[in-house]
This record gives sequence, structure tokens and C-alpha cells, in this order.
Amino acid sequence: MTEKKAANVMGYDASHIQVLEGLEAVRKRPGMYIGTTSIRGLHHLVYEIVDNSIDEALAGHCDRIHIHIARDNVVTVTDNGRGIPVDIHPKMKKPAVEVALTVLHAGGKFGGGGYKVSGGLHGVGMSVVNALSEWLEVKVRRDGNIYKQCFSRGKTTSKLEVVGKASGTGTEIQFLADDQIFETLSYEFDSMSHRFRELSYLNKGLKITIEDDRTGQKEQFQHDGGIVDFVKHLNKNKGNLFNRPIYMHDEKNDVDVEVAMGYHDGYIETLLSYANNIPTTEGGMHEVGFKTALTRVVNDYGKRKGLVKEDKVKLTGEDIREGLTAVISVKVKNPQFEGQTKTKLGNSEARSIVESVMGEHLSMFLEENPTVAKKIVDKAITASRAREAAKKARELTRRKSALEISSLPGKLADCSIKDPSMCEIYVVEGDSAGGSAKMGRDRSFQAILPLKGKIINVEKARIDKILNNDEIRALITALGTSIGDEFNIEKARYHKIIIMTDADVDGSHIRTLLLTFLYRYMKPLIEQGFVYIAQPPLFKIKKGRREVYVYSERELEKTLDELGREGFSMQRYKGLGEMNPDQLWDTTMDPDKRTLLQVDIEDALEADEIFTILMGDKVEPRKEFIQNNAANVKNLDI
Repeated sequence: MTEKKAANVMGYDASHIQVLEGLEAVRKRPGMYIGTTSIRGLHHLVYEIVDNSIDEALAGHCDRIHIHIARDNVVTVTDNGRGIPVDIHPKMKKPAVEVALTVLHAGGKFGGGGYKVSGGLHGVGMSVVNALSEWLEVKVRRDGNIYKQCFSRGKTTSKLEVVGKASGTGTEIQFLADDQIFETLSYEFDSMSHRFRELSYLNKGLKITIEDDRTGQKEQFQHDGGIVDFVKHLNKNKGNLFNRPIYMHDEKNDVDVEVAMGYHDGYIETLLSYANNIPTTEGGMHEVGFKTALTRVVNDYGKRKGLVKEDKVKLTGEDIREGLTAVISVKVKNPQFEGQTKTKLGNSEARSIVESVMGEHLSMFLEENPTVAKKIVDKAITASRAREAAKKARELTRRKSALEISSLPGKLADCSIKDPSMCEIYVVEGDSAGGSAKMGRDRSFQAILPLKGKIINVEKARIDKILNNDEIRALITALGTSIGDEFNIEKARYHKIIIMTDADVDGSHIRTLLLTFLYRYMKPLIEQGFVYIAQPPLFKIKKGRREVYVYSERELEKTLDELGREGFSMQRYKGLGEMNPDQLWDTTMDPDKRTLLQVDIEDALEADEIFTILMGDKVEPRKEFIQNNAANVKNLDI
């Protein structure tokens, strides 16, 4: 251990662990602390522990984190940071590591001087994981010793003891999540590895390894290029306007700002922002500062160089961000997040500092790189012309005080209840199925919007073309939220948007087109859990007077075994239009009987990448994706 590291260890002790309150309520109301007890909450336990190790990396004391999942779902997280302090806490009269693991809001992140910046702002991480684990064991390598202590469901079960000699420092936390709390204890390797890849981009040079004994999978992430590599990864299947992303990094008034940005020849804007490594999916002040500076700098440059004629073109932020891929990462000493979910940054100083850093560095870059600068301005000018062309089309999509159903080409059959939280809309493929759905529905709370044919592929179209598509306009008007910068989820007319298509190739394609549109232009609807996919039956089996509806090939085999494989008739439904209204209600629309799949984006980056591959211009990535995933197909219509 170096002298510098030894000094830092000495400067981080029990006095830095501040105690705010006890741990009583976590097991009674776990959702308040981790959001949910589903698999997402299960993953959250691991992320909370890893976040503590990341905080050590942010402080400059850790460059390796290892996550191990055993066959019995025991998780071990090991780092080479300073090690949690083990000396006696001056107020609690217990070892600091025990305080950190048994007291809510106890940690080195509340002004005690342990950390300059931290993602684990609320200090609930380790103690909540401990409370929600059947058992947890901590080992600390520090002061030349290995210290060990054990816990069960938040309570201490052994005293802190020295169990060996240590070279170096670090912390190891091993735990088994409590099956009395969680719906499942089976971790999803891919989902977790995507989050760790993201963290490795945000922490340049940090090596994160995840290993899974259950499947033999292992991934190691280390990105010495940091967020520049991140932008390259995001744009790898797109046509880049220039090769190397623009990179800006500066620190002002204790706020560290990193920005990497590139442009592609498409129309979709991808803006990912983070505060202290936490994804700020709802944006916040740092995003506002970025957007303000980008709009001002590009406009100023265009006017100064004579590329933008003020009397003819006025570039808006939306124009300048068309085809932009950007990653914004700020490190703030005292971050103000909205709630424990940490999805929006509220620090006002972040806005002015990001705006200042962007203004200085981007202005300098454009002056020094006129070829790249001209490409950015030219793309924005083209987008501006398209925006003007889209203006009239956008007007048609705005819901006025009363929705004129006669103007909707999709012929919306609305519901009578006006409370959006009680209303749902079925977006249905074709007039035939739409007719059955209209007759079979419960008119009080179920609306039906039939679509004629396939909607436009929004991944390959600019906004003016998208808004000139009749079916897209009908959908936007019916949902009521508008799109893009004008999107407002408060105006959503339905809190359940159910996509109902045929169980064939065309139906799958229409469903993908609709999901692509919703993801690209109305993403909050998916993030808030408003979007669902209906599950109509594939077969009807009749034996005597008994009729059974079957929803999958696997279920078919099981049902035939139960009924006996003789004396039955079977009908395969290729389309929803083959069902009469009563059948459609009984199988697919009755809330008491139906099965709905909620569309969830646990990993927005993976979703972004998949939509680009499947719906974008490049053929090779799509071919590779199909080859790699062909074995995973469950329902194939030939």
C-alpha cells in the first residue's frame, strides 16, 4: 500500500460515519426504500452495494470491483477501496462497520468528510440490503487485518472479529436476499451486466467484473476512454457525421463536468445524463444547462460564419439536437435528487456550471474544427426546414377541448369515463379486429383505435414525414400527450395503452413499429408503466361441450395431455378478426381473465440499441442480431 493510500485510510474513520435514524421500517415497507420487491428490487440490492464501491472509486481509492453470483443466488461484491471503518463509533459505541450496516441513514456521505462526492446520497444502501437479506456477512481488509461480522435480517448475529492478516485494503459483502421479501431470488445476468457496463463508461479506467456460477457467464468491463467510448458504443450501428466524439471536461466550484457528444445521419436524439453515476432519466438542471449552451453556441457560430441567415432560418434546440448522441456526467458535492429514485437533478448551480463549461469548450472546438462545425450547422438547418414543414401536421395532432372523432382516420371509439387512471385504449390492427373489439368491449372504460395497415418506421423518418402519417396522427391525437418537446404525460387520456395485434409475422412487425414510435417519441408512457401488450389466444380446443383457449405452443401440449388426444377439434387463430366479440372479450379484454404483458425498460441503453439494430438503415447489425438470437425465438410463424 502506498504512503498516500495509507494516509487516506487514516483520515477515514468512525467519526466520519454520521447517524441520522434507526432501521425499523425497512422490512415492513421495503418498497419505500428499493421501489419494488420484484426482480428490479432484487437487482437494486446489488446496485446499492456496488454503489458504495463506486463511491470509493470516485474518491480515488478503488479501481477494481468484482461481483459474483453463486448457484444458490448468494451474491458477493468485493472491492479494493479503503475498507469500511472498523473503529468504535463515538456516539453509537459500536464498530463503525456495524453502524453502517444496521442503522438507516448512517454513512460517510452526510458531511462527515468521508467523501467529496457520492452516488449513495441517502446512505440507506448497505443497511437496507442488510435488512432485506436472510443473512449478510461483511469482511473488511484494513490496518493489516481481515475483520469479519455477520448479520441476519438486519440484526447483528456476531461481534466484529479479526479472522486473518490482510495485504492491501478493501471490503467484501456477501448476502442472500430474503425470500420472505422478494418475489424471486433469481438474478438476470444480462440486465445486471448492462448496468455495470454503463458504470465502467462513467468511471474511466475502473475494472468491473461480474461472474455467474449458475450459467458460467462472465463479463469484464473497463473503458479507458470513458464516456467517449460510451458515445462510440451508442453510435456504432449508425452513420456518424464525424469519427471522434467531441469531449469536454472541466471543474468549477466543486462541480466536475464531463460531456461527450457525436452526431449521426439519422433523426433520433439520444441524450443520457448522470449525476454522481446515478442515471437521471428525467433530466434536471445539468441537462437544461447542456441544451441551453448547445443551442446558443451553434447559433452564434452559424451566424458569425454566415452559415445561418437570421432573416431566413432560426435554429431551435430541437433542430440542433437532431441526430445528436450525447452523454453528460456531473459530479456534485451535495446533489439534490427528486426522491430516493434519484431520477432528476435539482441543483441550480449545475445548470450554470454545465452551461459555462459547454459554452467555453464547444465554442473553442467549433472554431478549431470548421469542417465538423459546418456539418453540425448544415444538419440543423435541414432539420429546421423539416420542422417548418411539420408545423401544420403537428397542429393536427393537438387535442383541443373536444376530440373531433370524425377527423381521426382510425375512427376512435372512445370510452364514457373521463378519468384517465380508470381508462384504457386498445390499439388494434385492422378494421376487422377493430369491429370485434368495439362490439365486445366494456364501453365505460375501454376505448378502441383500429389502425389501417402498418405505421411508418420512425427510426428511418424525419418528424415531418412521421406527422404526415395518418395512423401516427390518429394515435397521437387519441393519446392526448403530444410528442417531442411538447410531450406532457399529465395530458394522457388513458393510463393503459394496450397494443393488440395478430399472432403472426405482420402482427409482430406492427407491434414493433408501434413500440419503436412510443419509445422514441413518448418514452415516459413506457417508463411510467402505461404501455401493455395484449395476449390473445393462439388456439381454441373443443371437446364435447368444453372449450379451452390456449395461449402458447407449450400450453397446447399440456392441455392436449389433460384432455386426452382423441375426440377433440382444434382451431388456430391467425388473426383477431377470426374471433367474435364475445370470444375476444372472454379471452383478451376482460380484466378478470385476460393476460397483459407490461412493457418495461429496465435497461434503456439496451432498448435503444435494439431499436436501432432492428429498425435502422444498416443491414449487417440486423443480420448479426438475428443470427445471434435465432435460438431464443419462442413463437415463430412460418
